Order: sequence, then C-alpha cells, then structure tokens
Amino acid sequence: MDMYYQLFSYFKFLVKSTNKHGIHSPFVFDFTYNCLDKKLNKSHPVFQSFLSYKNQLKSDKTSIEVNDFGAGSKHFKSNHLIISDMEKYAGISNIKAKLLIKIIDYFKPLNVLELGTSLGLSTLILSQQNQSNVITIEGCPETSNFAKSHLKQLGLNSISFITSKFSKILPKMTSENKFDFIYFDGNHQKEATLDYFNQCLKTTHNDSLFIFDDIYLSKEMQEAWREMMAHPKVSVSIDLFHFGLLFFRTEQSKQYFYIRTKT
Repeated sequence: MDMYYQLFSYFKFLVKSTNKHGIHSPFVFDFTYNCLDKKLNKSHPVFQSFLSYKNQLKSDKTSIEVNDFGAGSKHFKSNHLIISDMEKYAGISNIKAKLLIKIIDYFKPLNVLELGTSLGLSTLILSQQNQSNVITIEGCPETSNFAKSHLKQLGLNSISFITSKFSKILPKMTSENKFDFIYFDGNHQKEATLDYFNQCLKTTHNDSLFIFDDIYLSKEMQEAWREMMAHPKVSVSIDLFHFGLLFFRTEQSKQYFYIRTKT
C-alpha cells in the first residue's frame, strides 16, 4: 500500500514542482542554482568514502540484535539482523547521499544533530564536512555500537555517539544546544515526528536548517510534513520529494516550494 501511495505522490510532486526558473525568492534561487542544480562529481571524496563504506556493509554478514529498528522493521521477522540486509532496506540511497552531500557543502554547518544513526552512512556524510561537530542519536545499542566502531576505524573522530531513545535525551539536548543543521531520520510516525520537531525548535537560530527524510513514506508522514510547514516559526519550506527542508529566516515571508533536483 505504501509503495502505491509513494508512486502516486511522486506523480503529484512532479506536477507541482518547478526548477530554478519558477523561483522568485533570491535565497531559494541561489540555493537551487548553486547547490541543487549542480551535479555532484562522482570523484567527490565524501561520496567515494560513502560508496566504500556502503560496499563494506553490503558484504558484511555479521548478525546483531536490533530492538529499535524504526521504519525498516516491516521487512524483518526477527530482531537478529544481518548487516547487509539492514543496509539494503535501511541504508541511505546513492541519490539521497549525493543530495545530502551537496546541501552540506553549500551551507557548511558547524553544529549538526542527527536523529537516527542506523549503520552510520548518513553520519559519515555529515561528519566529513569542514570539521563539523556532529552529535548522532540511535535508540538501539548494538546498532549504535556497530556504527561507532566502524566510523572510528575510518578516522572520523568528530562524532559524538549517543545511545538513547529520542524521547529521553531530546529534552536535555534541546535545552543545552543550538544547532545549524538537524537531520531527522528516526521514528517515521506522525506524532513522534511532530514531537521531535517541536522539541528541536528550541535549538534553532536564524540560519538553522531542518531536513526530514521520508516525508512521502506514508500518508501520516505527509500530514506531519504539512503541519510542520505551517508552523509560524518556519519561514521557508522546500519539498525535494527525497527530503523536506525547513528554514527559520525571519527576514523572509512564508513561502512553500516544490523543487526538482539533479544528482
């Protein structure tokens, strides 16, 4: 059912979406022209590191016990999972990886929070830009330990790994920090997503960016996305289909964009 919903949603997105020629915001036009429309060179060092780690995961037949697997759990009947299977169903795609690399390259955030470490593929991307300080949170202990061990082996030492349920750690995390960039890729349910969004609003400044993965995963995720777009603190929302982006720029009037991207 979700597959048909996503397919139908993609056709609707194509009808509504535009390219840079239909954008009348200087900020969004520049972002589209100098980031989204730029093809990522396949030799980009971060993309090469991503592919290398992804190939390593694809051949890893290690089994770990997963007790908080989120949206990917519907593919498995047991909580003892093979790493290569986890990568297949829960790993970030090459298209999303390229897009995320381009966005990080463009905005160059220094303080980054990730909700949902999983095997660490997106964490790798977030941590290789301009020596950013990255905090990543994962609810499953064995998954978190696996990602931490393997990313440390790759020499990525600017990452702080936290193993905790989001609901337990976020109140403290959001009261003590400001973030330039938050990547939401954890619990893909409406109420949980809205709860994390509302808590993380406390961490924003004028140039903060929230990125939500899987906004078209289900009808309820689309409902959550529409509610977040409508929040009075959000000034600009950009629907890229693969990701949903929210900005908090007080100098801009509220605007919504649906933009087709190149990878």
